[in-house]
Amino acid sequence: QVQLVESGGGLVQAGGSLRLSCAASRNIFSFNRMGWYRQAPGKQRELVAQITSDGATNYADSVKGRFTISRDAAKNTVYLQMNSLKPEDTAVYYCYATRGYWGQGTQVTVSS
Repeated sequence: QVQLVESGGGLVQAGGSLRLSCAASRNIFSFNRMGWYRQAPGKQRELVAQITSDGATNYADSVKGRFTISRDAAKNTVYLQMNSLKPEDTAVYYCYATRGYWGQGTQVTVSS
């Protein structure tokens, strides 16, 4: 059974930064894609950023230029560096890996 464990969420002021981590229980290159989704209260879960096994990345338009997804193969960990945070980035952030593996979520709250 694959486990994805997120960490790094918290409360930050607008304009601040956070780095989320997603530690996988197996080699991250065994997944075709890994990524981060988020879900704000009353809204649908949305893709924030993803990275493929060959390193291709893509981002939601709302976070382009502010968020960066990266990985450390030695640690089986995927990261989401979030800069210039805005109150509208407030959500529960979930790590995802194909096919159908989800972490438990980590809360990110950005105060204005």
